Amino acid sequence: MKNLGFGMMRLPVIGGDPTNFDYEKLNKMVDAFLEAGYNYFDTSYVYHNGKSEEAARKALVERHPRDSFRIATKFPSFIPMSEEDVEKTFAQQLENVGVEYFDYYLLHNLQTVWYDGIEGKGDGYFLSEHLFDHAKKWKDDGKIKHLGFSFHSSPELLDRVLNEHPEVEFVQIALNPIDWDSDFVAARECYEIIRKHGKDVIVMEAVKGGGLAKLPTAAEEVLKAVCPDKSIASWSIRFASQLEGVIAVLSGMSTIEQVNDNCRTANEAQPLNEKETEALWKAMEIYRECTPFPPAELEKYRGLTWNGVSVHSILQAYSICLVQPDPTCIDDNNYFKNKLAEVSHLDIHSELPKQEVIRADGMNATYIVEEAVAYLQRNTF
Repeated sequence: MKNLGFGMMRLPVIGGDPTNFDYEKLNKMVDAFLEAGYNYFDTSYVYHNGKSEEAARKALVERHPRDSFRIATKFPSFIPMSEEDVEKTFAQQLENVGVEYFDYYLLHNLQTVWYDGIEGKGDGYFLSEHLFDHAKKWKDDGKIKHLGFSFHSSPELLDRVLNEHPEVEFVQIALNPIDWDSDFVAARECYEIIRKHGKDVIVMEAVKGGGLAKLPTAAEEVLKAVCPDKSIASWSIRFASQLEGVIAVLSGMSTIEQVNDNCRTANEAQPLNEKETEALWKAMEIYRECTPFPPAELEKYRGLTWNGVSVHSILQAYSICLVQPDPTCIDDNNYFKNKLAEVSHLDIHSELPKQEVIRADGMNATYIVEEAVAYLQRNTF
């Protein structure tokens, strides 16, 4: 289970400036990660306001032999550009990171609105800019060793994309215990589709952006009763690491303490046994009970839709967002955006049609749903 990956999206900075890296701290983090026997680093063209790739070069590439690490980065598939600029951007990424090839290269953030387009006409950036064709050429030229994409949309779209692009070798998805059976993220179903196609899996949001590093007291007590010396975050990392076909479980690390804890967890990790599995699901049950819309309350909205989208799903996503350390950075918002485009061809950034929502018990829940929609709409990126 030595498949821990170093996510370079929350690096230590000076003075709150996301582009001013604290290299004294970062270099120690990179060195400790490598010394612990791990070598997968994940960056992106857009992380840290476009400077994460540079940080990877300075802290990793310029300080360690090329064969001592694997580097992954991502093409900004959500930025409209000409096909000439697609090529220039990729060349710039090689220069940013300071390598001749990328071990793993991803088309970043494949989702409904950027693949099919809001109208479902196949005019999203992925297709209009022929991104898969460009990526295949880069791989043929030896500048990419392994090609994949990161994904933030429905299982149905994922299955279709993998059928349309058999050249893809891996998919990066959000996967953690709370998203395993959530309506929008649907991590279990997405994972099973990827494995059905014989592709490898890279896990992001293993601790849900830090949201599963601290749980309600009652949930933590359940886990501590079984493994008193293990951190709360370690449970989610072990959960993801044990799955077949997972080649990296990413953790966005900001401190040397996080690096050490994650490496220690990964070094000691064994698949969850029956008792541990039972404890984890019990903790997740308590977690959901402590959200603004616990499961019993959500059931009152089962079968209702708002502009074609399940109200149960909307309120579940809204509820989970509200209990995160930084609710605005949780990706559930974007899954709603894509579901809205997929089923009703509506643009979440436009004025959305009004619709009354009446529960089976006669309660008019329109204001509740509109409040949730407004929140998800406001925090979508």
